[in-house]
Amino acid sequence: MRQPRNLSALGYRRIVIALVSLVVVPTSLLLTVGAILLFLGEAKVNILMGILVLAFSGAAATGIVLVWVFVKREANLSQLQSDFVSKVSHELRTPLTSIRLFSETLAMRRGDAESEKKCIDGLQREATRLQELIDRLLDWGRMESGHREFDIRECDIDAIVEDALAAVEPLRERLHARIDVEVPKGLPSILADRAAISDGLLNLLTNACKYGGQPARIVLRVADTVGDQLRITVSDNGSGIPVSEHSRIFQKFYRLDDRLAREQEGSGLGLAIVKHVVRAHGGRIEVSSAPGQGSSFTMTVPKVKKR
Repeated sequence: MRQPRNLSALGYRRIVIALVSLVVVPTSLLLTVGAILLFLGEAKVNILMGILVLAFSGAAATGIVLVWVFVKREANLSQLQSDFVSKVSHELRTPLTSIRLFSETLAMRRGDAESEKKCIDGLQREATRLQELIDRLLDWGRMESGHREFDIRECDIDAIVEDALAAVEPLRERLHARIDVEVPKGLPSILADRAAISDGLLNLLTNACKYGGQPARIVLRVADTVGDQLRITVSDNGSGIPVSEHSRIFQKFYRLDDRLAREQEGSGLGLAIVKHVVRAHGGRIEVSSAPGQGSSFTMTVPKVKKR
């Protein structure tokens, strides 16, 4: 079966070939002529012409590099847009298909109380999933455009943990995961947007539930450090992440394993959103993981300074 061609990549290759043919080759010839005139010419005119040719060649080479960079950038943006449409379409199609099937089943089995209850529960679950996906995409769009505003104020870390645990509870119960919470008493308050940090923690807990062991065993730990930040760590008993992938997992739409990406629902934006939120608070996100050893993700958030 003939494979479809990537038109964006094909267009980029054609531009590069044209650039080499029309600019690089003539510029190289001019550079050679300039060098010959400069070093072998005896008259002042030859030296002057050699300098001019070399200057023109240098300017042309600079232009070539700039054009190449801009063309490459446009090609990457085009590919990113294509990937965005493809991935978002796939993620939206799954809950929409489920909603359609539940609706058809509900119409065919009207009067069957048990079937109606199952279909209604399924419709509610998939509608909530669809809403969460749309909210996440909109939230990421605001972050990318710089329009996401954070309401930074003094917050209680216990309240943030409670919000995240309450939000992840339906998924935890469905996957039979266990979450152990270790939050010492008397922790200092933090300076943060409560909703944003809670959502970031929710993303880490959601990933731990999905990609932890069977069943997942998760530890949520908050620790006070010697410095000016609190550490919030989520650890799981999953298969672990190779060190070579530690930086890439925070890229938008990146999924570590295509097979897992098909088996587990998700937008591929969770860790990218966490990284963006934590950096906006002046903190950082860290990962400690290796194959077969589970994973630990740590967010740091600033504490309220003592007066």
